[in-house]
Amino acid sequence: MDMGFHQAIGALLVLLIILPLVARTRLLRIPIWSFMAFASFISVLTELVSLDELGVIIDLNVILFLIGMFSIVGLAESSGLLEYISYAFISRFRSRYGLILGSSILYGLLAAFTVNDTVALMGPPIAYTVARVAQTPLSFSFILLAFSLTIGSVMTPIGNPQNMLISINSGLQAPFPVFMYYLTIPTLVNLIVTPLLLIKIYGIRNERIEIASIPSEYLRSRRDAVLALVGLVTAIIALVVNDFLALYGMPHISEKGFIPFVIAAGIYIFTTSPRESLLRVDWGTVMFFITMFITTEGIWRSGIIQPVLNLLSLGGCGSTLSIASITLSSLLISQVLSNVPFVNLYIGYLKNIGCTGSSIPEWLALASMSTIAGNLMPLGAASNIIIMEYLESRYKTTLSFKEFVRAGVLVTVVNTLIYYLFLLPLTI
Repeated sequence: MDMGFHQAIGALLVLLIILPLVARTRLLRIPIWSFMAFASFISVLTELVSLDELGVIIDLNVILFLIGMFSIVGLAESSGLLEYISYAFISRFRSRYGLILGSSILYGLLAAFTVNDTVALMGPPIAYTVARVAQTPLSFSFILLAFSLTIGSVMTPIGNPQNMLISINSGLQAPFPVFMYYLTIPTLVNLIVTPLLLIKIYGIRNERIEIASIPSEYLRSRRDAVLALVGLVTAIIALVVNDFLALYGMPHISEKGFIPFVIAAGIYIFTTSPRESLLRVDWGTVMFFITMFITTEGIWRSGIIQPVLNLLSLGGCGSTLSIASITLSSLLISQVLSNVPFVNLYIGYLKNIGCTGSSIPEWLALASMSTIAGNLMPLGAASNIIIMEYLESRYKTTLSFKEFVRAGVLVTVVNTLIYYLFLLPLTI
Protein backbone atom coordinates (compact mmCIF):
# COMPACT_ATOMS: atom_id res chain seq x y z
CA MET A 1 0.00 0.00 0.00
CA ASP A 2 1.26 3.50 -0.82
CA MET A 3 2.23 6.18 1.67
CA GLY A 4 -0.82 8.32 0.82
CA PHE A 5 -3.16 5.53 1.88
CA HIS A 6 -1.25 4.99 5.13
CA GLN A 7 -1.36 8.71 5.94
CA ALA A 8 -5.11 8.77 5.31
CA ILE A 9 -5.55 5.84 7.70
CA GLY A 10 -3.34 7.61 10.24
CA ALA A 11 -5.54 10.71 10.03
CA LEU A 12 -8.62 8.50 10.50
CA LEU A 13 -7.10 6.95 13.63
CA VAL A 14 -6.40 10.40 15.08
CA LEU A 15 -9.99 11.42 14.30
CA LEU A 16 -11.32 8.31 16.06
CA ILE A 17 -9.40 9.30 19.19
CA ILE A 18 -10.34 13.01 19.19
CA LEU A 19 -14.01 12.85 18.13
CA PRO A 20 -15.44 11.11 21.21
CA LEU A 21 -13.92 13.75 23.50
CA VAL A 22 -14.97 16.83 21.57
CA ALA A 23 -18.52 15.46 21.29
CA ARG A 24 -18.48 13.75 24.69
CA THR A 25 -21.81 15.09 25.93
CA ARG A 26 -23.54 13.44 22.94
CA LEU A 27 -21.69 10.13 23.15
CA LEU A 28 -22.01 9.34 26.85
CA ARG A 29 -23.29 5.80 26.32
CA ILE A 30 -20.19 4.73 24.35
CA PRO A 31 -17.09 4.30 26.57
CA ILE A 32 -13.96 6.09 25.41
CA TRP A 33 -11.87 2.91 25.49
CA SER A 34 -14.13 1.39 22.82
CA PHE A 35 -13.07 4.09 20.34
CA MET A 36 -9.41 3.32 21.05
CA ALA A 37 -10.14 -0.40 20.65
CA PHE A 38 -11.81 0.21 17.29
CA ALA A 39 -8.86 2.36 16.19
CA SER A 40 -6.52 -0.54 17.03
CA PHE A 41 -8.74 -2.83 14.95
CA ILE A 42 -8.38 -0.45 11.98
CA SER A 43 -4.59 -0.38 12.50
CA VAL A 44 -4.43 -4.16 12.15
CA LEU A 45 -7.06 -4.41 9.40
CA THR A 46 -5.19 -1.93 7.17
CA GLU A 47 -1.86 -3.69 7.86
CA LEU A 48 -0.22 -0.72 9.55
CA VAL A 49 0.39 -3.25 12.32
CA SER A 50 0.43 -7.02 11.83
CA LEU A 51 -1.08 -9.55 14.24
CA ASP A 52 2.29 -11.23 14.71
CA GLU A 53 3.75 -7.96 16.08
CA LEU A 54 1.17 -7.35 18.79
CA GLY A 55 3.08 -9.30 21.43
CA VAL A 56 6.04 -6.97 20.95
CA ILE A 57 4.08 -3.72 20.54
CA ILE A 58 1.94 -4.11 23.68
CA ASP A 59 4.11 -3.20 26.66
CA LEU A 60 3.38 -5.95 29.20
CA ASN A 61 5.50 -4.12 31.76
CA VAL A 62 3.03 -1.22 31.83
CA ILE A 63 -0.09 -3.40 31.61
CA LEU A 64 0.89 -5.62 34.55
CA PHE A 65 1.99 -2.55 36.49
CA LEU A 66 -1.49 -1.05 36.08
CA ILE A 67 -3.26 -4.31 36.97
CA GLY A 68 -1.13 -4.68 40.10
CA MET A 69 -1.59 -1.09 41.27
CA PHE A 70 -5.31 -1.09 40.43
CA SER A 71 -5.71 -4.29 42.49
CA ILE A 72 -3.93 -2.91 45.55
CA VAL A 73 -5.56 0.52 45.41
CA GLY A 74 -8.96 -1.06 44.69
CA LEU A 75 -8.55 -3.02 47.92
CA ALA A 76 -7.63 0.20 49.72
CA GLU A 77 -10.82 1.77 48.38
CA SER A 78 -13.18 -1.14 49.19
CA SER A 79 -11.76 -1.53 52.71
CA GLY A 80 -12.36 2.14 53.47
CA LEU A 81 -8.65 2.89 53.88
CA LEU A 82 -8.71 5.66 51.27
CA GLU A 83 -11.72 7.33 52.87
CA TYR A 84 -10.07 7.03 56.27
CA ILE A 85 -6.89 8.70 55.02
CA SER A 86 -8.82 11.34 53.07
CA TYR A 87 -11.13 12.35 55.90
CA ALA A 88 -8.32 12.28 58.43
CA PHE A 89 -6.59 14.79 56.16
CA ILE A 90 -9.60 16.89 55.13
CA SER A 91 -11.01 17.16 58.67
CA ARG A 92 -8.00 19.24 59.68
CA PHE A 93 -9.21 22.22 57.63
CA ARG A 94 -11.63 24.87 58.84
CA SER A 95 -11.84 27.18 55.82
CA ARG A 96 -13.00 26.67 52.24
CA TYR A 97 -9.68 27.86 50.78
CA GLY A 98 -7.76 25.67 53.19
CA LEU A 99 -9.79 22.60 52.18
CA ILE A 100 -9.35 23.34 48.48
CA LEU A 101 -5.60 23.80 48.87
CA GLY A 102 -5.35 20.71 51.09
CA SER A 103 -7.32 18.65 48.57
CA SER A 104 -4.95 19.68 45.79
CA ILE A 105 -1.93 18.56 47.81
CA LEU A 106 -3.70 15.33 48.85
CA TYR A 107 -4.57 14.38 45.26
CA GLY A 108 -1.08 15.28 44.09
CA LEU A 109 0.79 13.29 46.74
CA LEU A 110 -1.50 10.28 46.32
CA ALA A 111 -0.91 10.35 42.56
CA ALA A 112 2.85 10.59 43.01
CA PHE A 113 2.98 7.30 44.89
CA THR A 114 -0.08 5.31 43.80
CA VAL A 115 -0.28 6.21 40.05
CA ASN A 116 -2.43 9.05 38.75
CA ASP A 117 -4.85 6.68 37.03
CA THR A 118 -5.68 4.94 40.29
CA VAL A 119 -6.29 8.31 41.97
CA ALA A 120 -8.46 9.26 38.99
CA LEU A 121 -10.51 6.16 39.72
CA MET A 122 -10.76 6.55 43.51
CA GLY A 123 -10.73 10.37 43.55
CA PRO A 124 -14.25 11.23 42.31
CA PRO A 125 -15.98 10.11 45.55
CA ILE A 126 -13.48 12.20 47.52
CA ALA A 127 -13.95 15.16 45.15
CA TYR A 128 -17.72 14.82 45.53
CA THR A 129 -17.37 14.95 49.32
CA VAL A 130 -15.05 17.97 49.10
CA ALA A 131 -17.56 19.78 46.87
CA ARG A 132 -20.35 19.00 49.33
CA VAL A 133 -18.38 20.07 52.41
CA ALA A 134 -16.89 23.20 50.79
CA GLN A 135 -20.14 23.99 48.96
CA THR A 136 -18.38 24.56 45.64
CA PRO A 137 -19.61 23.67 42.13
CA LEU A 138 -19.19 19.97 41.34
CA SER A 139 -17.32 20.82 38.12
CA PHE A 140 -14.81 22.91 40.10
CA SER A 141 -14.07 20.02 42.45
CA PHE A 142 -13.62 17.50 39.63
CA ILE A 143 -11.40 19.79 37.56
CA LEU A 144 -9.29 20.42 40.67
CA LEU A 145 -8.99 16.63 41.03
CA ALA A 146 -7.97 16.20 37.38
CA PHE A 147 -5.38 18.99 37.43
CA SER A 148 -3.90 18.17 40.85
CA LEU A 149 -3.39 14.46 40.27
CA THR A 150 -1.79 15.24 36.91
CA ILE A 151 0.64 17.69 38.51
CA GLY A 152 1.44 15.48 41.49
CA SER A 153 2.19 12.49 39.29
CA VAL A 154 5.10 14.36 37.68
CA MET A 155 7.56 13.96 40.53
CA THR A 156 8.02 10.16 40.63
CA PRO A 157 8.62 7.44 38.02
CA ILE A 158 5.54 5.58 39.31
CA GLY A 159 3.27 8.63 39.28
CA ASN A 160 1.87 7.95 35.82
CA PRO A 161 2.28 5.48 32.93
CA GLN A 162 4.30 7.86 30.76
CA ASN A 163 6.84 8.36 33.54
CA MET A 164 6.93 4.59 33.90
CA LEU A 165 7.68 4.29 30.17
CA ILE A 166 10.46 6.87 30.48
CA SER A 167 12.01 5.22 33.54
CA ILE A 168 12.00 1.82 31.82
CA ASN A 169 13.11 2.82 28.32
CA SER A 170 15.26 5.95 28.75
CA GLY A 171 18.32 4.30 30.25
CA LEU A 172 18.29 6.55 33.34
CA GLN A 173 20.41 4.84 36.00
CA ALA A 174 18.13 5.47 39.00
CA PRO A 175 14.86 7.13 37.93
CA PHE A 176 13.28 7.40 41.39
CA PRO A 177 15.93 9.55 43.10
CA VAL A 178 16.52 11.53 39.88
CA PHE A 179 12.83 12.41 39.51
CA MET A 180 12.41 13.25 43.20
CA TYR A 181 15.56 15.40 43.37
CA TYR A 182 14.75 17.61 40.38
CA LEU A 183 10.94 17.62 40.22
CA THR A 184 9.65 17.68 43.82
CA ILE A 185 9.95 21.45 44.41
CA PRO A 186 8.35 22.64 41.13
CA THR A 187 5.60 20.06 41.58
CA LEU A 188 4.75 21.30 45.09
CA VAL A 189 4.78 24.89 43.82
CA ASN A 190 2.31 23.96 41.07
CA LEU A 191 0.08 22.09 43.54
CA ILE A 192 -0.25 25.34 45.49
CA VAL A 193 -0.57 27.72 42.53
CA THR A 194 -3.14 25.67 40.58
CA PRO A 195 -6.00 25.74 43.14
CA LEU A 196 -5.42 29.47 43.59
CA LEU A 197 -5.85 29.96 39.84
CA LEU A 198 -9.02 27.84 39.82
CA ILE A 199 -10.42 29.81 42.77
CA LYS A 200 -9.92 32.98 40.72
CA ILE A 201 -11.41 31.49 37.54
CA TYR A 202 -14.53 30.19 39.31
CA GLY A 203 -14.89 33.16 41.66
CA ILE A 204 -14.87 31.01 44.81
CA ARG A 205 -15.08 32.98 48.07
CA ASN A 206 -13.48 31.92 51.33
CA GLU A 207 -15.79 30.86 54.18
CA ARG A 208 -15.55 28.85 57.37
CA ILE A 209 -16.53 25.16 57.14
CA GLU A 210 -17.17 22.40 59.66
CA ILE A 211 -16.44 18.68 59.15
CA ALA A 212 -17.98 16.52 61.84
CA SER A 213 -17.03 13.10 60.39
CA ILE A 214 -14.88 10.78 62.48
CA PRO A 215 -12.25 9.11 60.24
CA SER A 216 -12.35 5.71 62.00
CA GLU A 217 -15.98 5.28 60.93
CA TYR A 218 -14.88 4.79 57.34
CA LEU A 219 -12.86 1.59 57.84
CA ARG A 220 -15.15 -1.17 56.57
CA SER A 221 -12.62 -4.03 56.75
CA ARG A 222 -9.57 -3.69 58.95
CA ARG A 223 -7.98 -6.83 57.48
CA ASP A 224 -8.29 -5.60 53.90
CA ALA A 225 -7.14 -2.12 54.97
CA VAL A 226 -3.98 -3.58 56.52
CA LEU A 227 -3.34 -5.74 53.42
CA ALA A 228 -3.80 -2.73 51.13
CA LEU A 229 -1.52 -0.55 53.24
CA VAL A 230 1.16 -3.26 53.38
CA GLY A 231 0.83 -3.79 49.62
CA LEU A 232 1.15 -0.09 48.80
CA VAL A 233 4.08 0.50 51.13
CA THR A 234 5.85 -2.66 49.95
CA ALA A 235 5.41 -1.75 46.27
CA ILE A 236 6.73 1.78 46.79
CA ILE A 237 9.70 0.65 48.90
CA ALA A 238 10.53 -2.14 46.43
CA LEU A 239 10.51 0.28 43.49
CA VAL A 240 12.67 2.83 45.33
CA VAL A 241 15.17 0.21 46.56
CA ASN A 242 15.31 -1.32 43.08
CA ASP A 243 16.24 2.08 41.63
CA PHE A 244 19.04 2.56 44.15
CA LEU A 245 20.38 -0.93 43.39
CA ALA A 246 20.43 0.02 39.71
CA LEU A 247 22.19 3.30 40.55
CA TYR A 248 25.06 1.49 42.28
CA GLY A 249 25.34 -1.26 39.66
CA MET A 250 24.05 -4.01 41.95
CA PRO A 251 21.67 -6.84 40.94
CA HIS A 252 18.19 -5.44 40.37
CA ILE A 253 14.93 -6.10 38.56
CA SER A 254 14.95 -4.64 35.05
CA GLU A 255 11.24 -5.31 34.42
CA LYS A 256 10.19 -3.10 37.33
CA GLY A 257 6.58 -2.86 36.20
CA PHE A 258 6.13 -6.47 37.30
CA ILE A 259 6.81 -5.59 40.96
CA PRO A 260 3.32 -4.28 41.89
CA PHE A 261 1.71 -7.16 39.98
CA VAL A 262 3.65 -9.80 41.92
CA ILE A 263 2.85 -8.05 45.22
CA ALA A 264 -0.85 -7.96 44.33
CA ALA A 265 -0.70 -11.65 43.38
CA GLY A 266 0.55 -12.41 46.89
CA ILE A 267 -2.31 -10.47 48.51
CA TYR A 268 -5.43 -11.74 46.68
CA ILE A 269 -5.78 -15.01 48.62
CA PHE A 270 -5.77 -13.25 52.00
CA THR A 271 -8.49 -10.69 51.20
CA THR A 272 -12.09 -11.09 52.36
CA SER A 273 -13.19 -11.46 48.73
CA PRO A 274 -10.45 -12.21 46.15
CA ARG A 275 -13.00 -12.10 43.31
CA GLU A 276 -14.14 -8.63 44.32
CA SER A 277 -10.51 -7.49 44.50
CA LEU A 278 -9.99 -8.52 40.89
CA LEU A 279 -13.30 -7.04 39.79
CA ARG A 280 -12.20 -3.67 41.18
CA VAL A 281 -9.47 -3.45 38.55
CA ASP A 282 -10.58 -0.86 35.99
CA TRP A 283 -10.51 -3.23 33.03
CA GLY A 284 -11.83 -0.54 30.70
CA THR A 285 -8.68 1.48 31.40
CA VAL A 286 -6.50 -1.62 30.96
CA MET A 287 -8.19 -2.21 27.58
CA PHE A 288 -7.61 1.46 26.72
CA PHE A 289 -3.86 1.06 27.28
CA ILE A 290 -3.56 -2.29 25.48
CA THR A 291 -5.29 -0.95 22.38
CA MET A 292 -3.52 2.40 22.71
CA PHE A 293 -0.14 0.75 22.14
CA ILE A 294 -1.46 -0.78 18.92
CA THR A 295 -3.17 2.40 17.71
CA THR A 296 -0.23 4.71 18.36
CA GLU A 297 2.13 2.35 16.58
CA GLY A 298 -0.22 2.46 13.61
CA ILE A 299 -0.32 6.27 13.70
CA TRP A 300 3.48 6.41 13.88
CA ARG A 301 3.88 4.06 10.92
CA SER A 302 1.37 6.05 8.89
CA GLY A 303 3.95 8.85 8.71
CA ILE A 304 1.70 11.76 9.70
CA ILE A 305 3.47 12.58 12.99
CA GLN A 306 7.13 12.74 11.87
CA PRO A 307 6.81 15.96 9.82
CA VAL A 308 5.29 17.70 12.85
CA LEU A 309 8.12 16.51 15.11
CA ASN A 310 10.72 17.69 12.60
CA LEU A 311 9.01 21.07 12.38
CA LEU A 312 9.07 21.45 16.18
CA SER A 313 12.65 20.26 16.56
CA LEU A 314 14.82 23.18 17.74
CA GLY A 315 17.95 21.27 18.66
CA GLY A 316 19.39 17.87 19.50
CA CYS A 317 20.01 16.38 22.92
CA GLY A 318 22.36 18.48 25.02
CA SER A 319 21.50 21.78 23.35
CA THR A 320 19.98 24.69 25.25
CA LEU A 321 16.94 24.54 22.96
CA SER A 322 16.19 20.86 23.55
CA ILE A 323 13.83 21.52 26.46
CA ALA A 324 11.93 24.15 24.44
CA SER A 325 11.54 21.66 21.60
CA ILE A 326 10.31 18.92 23.92
CA THR A 327 7.91 21.37 25.59
CA LEU A 328 6.33 22.45 22.31
CA SER A 329 6.06 18.89 21.03
CA SER A 330 4.55 17.66 24.30
CA LEU A 331 1.96 20.42 24.61
CA LEU A 332 0.80 20.17 21.01
CA ILE A 333 0.96 16.49 20.08
CA SER A 334 -0.33 15.23 23.44
CA GLN A 335 -3.63 16.97 22.64
CA VAL A 336 -3.97 14.71 19.61
CA LEU A 337 -2.57 11.42 20.88
CA SER A 338 -2.89 11.86 24.70
CA ASN A 339 0.31 11.99 26.72
CA VAL A 340 0.93 8.25 27.15
CA PRO A 341 0.75 7.43 23.42
CA PHE A 342 2.81 10.54 22.66
CA VAL A 343 5.57 9.55 25.11
CA ASN A 344 5.49 6.00 23.81
CA LEU A 345 6.37 7.39 20.37
CA TYR A 346 8.62 10.27 21.44
CA ILE A 347 11.02 8.09 23.44
CA GLY A 348 12.11 6.45 20.19
CA TYR A 349 12.42 9.86 18.54
CA LEU A 350 14.70 11.18 21.31
CA LYS A 351 16.89 8.10 21.08
CA ASN A 352 17.15 8.60 17.32
CA ILE A 353 18.49 12.15 17.81
CA GLY A 354 21.11 11.02 20.32
CA CYS A 355 19.52 11.03 23.78
CA THR A 356 20.95 8.46 26.21
CA GLY A 357 20.59 7.57 29.88
CA SER A 358 22.77 10.55 30.76
CA SER A 359 20.43 13.05 29.04
CA ILE A 360 18.69 13.91 32.32
CA PRO A 361 17.30 17.36 31.28
CA GLU A 362 15.63 15.92 28.19
CA TRP A 363 14.02 12.94 29.93
CA LEU A 364 12.79 15.07 32.83
CA ALA A 365 11.44 17.65 30.39
CA LEU A 366 9.57 14.91 28.53
CA ALA A 367 8.16 13.55 31.81
CA SER A 368 7.04 16.92 33.16
CA MET A 369 5.85 18.62 29.97
CA SER A 370 4.00 15.62 28.52
CA THR A 371 2.26 15.17 31.86
CA ILE A 372 1.35 18.84 32.32
CA ALA A 373 -0.01 18.81 28.76
CA GLY A 374 -2.83 16.75 30.23
CA ASN A 375 -4.20 19.87 31.91
CA LEU A 376 -4.78 21.68 28.62
CA MET A 377 -7.52 19.52 27.06
CA PRO A 378 -9.39 16.35 28.12
CA LEU A 379 -7.51 14.06 25.71
CA GLY A 380 -4.15 15.31 26.98
CA ALA A 381 -4.09 12.72 29.79
CA ALA A 382 -5.55 9.25 30.17
CA SER A 383 -6.42 10.15 33.78
CA ASN A 384 -8.86 12.76 32.43
CA ILE A 385 -10.51 9.98 30.45
CA ILE A 386 -10.76 7.81 33.56
CA ILE A 387 -12.40 10.63 35.55
CA MET A 388 -14.85 11.30 32.73
CA GLU A 389 -15.62 7.56 32.45
CA TYR A 390 -16.28 7.45 36.19
CA LEU A 391 -18.47 10.55 36.15
CA GLU A 392 -20.47 9.20 33.24
CA SER A 393 -20.97 5.72 34.72
CA ARG A 394 -21.56 6.70 38.39
CA TYR A 395 -22.96 10.23 38.34
CA LYS A 396 -24.45 10.39 34.81
CA THR A 397 -22.64 13.65 34.08
CA THR A 398 -19.33 14.70 32.55
CA LEU A 399 -16.85 17.56 32.23
CA SER A 400 -17.60 19.53 29.09
CA PHE A 401 -14.81 20.18 26.61
CA LYS A 402 -15.43 23.94 26.78
CA GLU A 403 -15.26 24.18 30.58
CA PHE A 404 -12.16 22.01 30.80
CA VAL A 405 -10.28 24.10 28.23
CA ARG A 406 -11.43 27.39 29.78
CA ALA A 407 -9.61 26.52 32.99
CA GLY A 408 -6.92 24.38 31.38
CA VAL A 409 -5.29 27.02 29.18
CA LEU A 410 -4.26 29.35 32.01
CA VAL A 411 -3.31 26.52 34.38
CA THR A 412 -1.19 24.78 31.74
CA VAL A 413 0.66 27.98 30.81
CA VAL A 414 1.56 28.67 34.45
CA ASN A 415 2.47 25.03 35.20
CA THR A 416 4.67 24.85 32.12
CA LEU A 417 6.55 28.06 32.95
CA ILE A 418 7.29 26.85 36.49
CA TYR A 419 8.70 23.50 35.32
CA TYR A 420 10.59 25.16 32.47
CA LEU A 421 12.31 27.63 34.81
CA PHE A 422 13.41 24.79 37.10
CA LEU A 423 14.69 22.58 34.25
CA LEU A 424 16.38 25.21 32.07
CA PRO A 425 19.50 25.56 34.31
CA LEU A 426 20.23 21.85 33.78
CA THR A 427 21.04 22.50 30.10
CA ILE A 428 23.51 25.33 30.76
